[in-house]
Amino acid sequence: MESQPLLLETHLETLGNGKLLRVARLGHGPPLLMLHGYPENLQIWSQLAPLLASRFQVIAFDWPGMGYSEAWPGGATPQIKADRLMTMLDEWKIDKASILGMDMGGQPALAFAARHRDRVERLIVMNSLVFGDEKTSWEIRWLRKFGFNRFALRHLGRVVFRRAESTFFPPGVRLDREIQDDFWRAFSSVEVRRFVSKMCAGYQGTLDKFPALYERITCPTMVLWAERDKHFPLIQAERLHRCIAASQLEVIPDGTHWMALCRAEELAERILEWHFGPGLESERV
Repeated sequence: MESQPLLLETHLETLGNGKLLRVARLGHGPPLLMLHGYPENLQIWSQLAPLLASRFQVIAFDWPGMGYSEAWPGGATPQIKADRLMTMLDEWKIDKASILGMDMGGQPALAFAARHRDRVERLIVMNSLVFGDEKTSWEIRWLRKFGFNRFALRHLGRVVFRRAESTFFPPGVRLDREIQDDFWRAFSSVEVRRFVSKMCAGYQGTLDKFPALYERITCPTMVLWAERDKHFPLIQAERLHRCIAASQLEVIPDGTHWMALCRAEELAERILEWHFGPGLESERV
């Protein structure tokens, strides 16, 4: 297999509200939108998106207020971000799309699938906090309980970023320099970290309402989880799978939180086979 370019080619689009959105588009076929969390941006998909572009029109973007996209006025709850996703689909004249969300992109993907069922073809959720009362790492529990994550985001950005690098990969694996530089240039912005802090508060305030949404999701759903995610263990995935009737649980053995970067080939194989059926070997990159 040929190695993929380190960074996705991106451009800035001006939406109808006058705000700039950084977007990467590649491939042809049914649309697949890829939603990131933090401290990353759309380049978290830099290894996976080209593999999926063999069968999809892949659209990855930096959330408004994150990465290199301008912030939109208003709140930052998952429900509000789902509404912003609807605005983007309408602007792009996409009637129906598959959606892949990870980390803090997972909750907006779930909210969108529950509230706009006619606009979602298929849903993939990876490595997210989907049950506030379920097991997480001690760090996540501590940060959520005392709200220290919002202090750390505002004042200790470098510490937060380095901690993500050290816990999101298997031991000994590090970010490629180009991807690291792209992530950090955005995350080092005080404005971006302030937005992420606001987003964390919005997510914390609404997370207990989310389980009621999951049973309303009717589209085919893949719960695609890392076996060794240090922050969001498999019990989160297993419970989500039980809540969504049309779901399939797929576990990546020894996978970690940023497996989209270091296990992209395996993820692409599972996603393509689930979406299009077996027998794709000759079409895979």
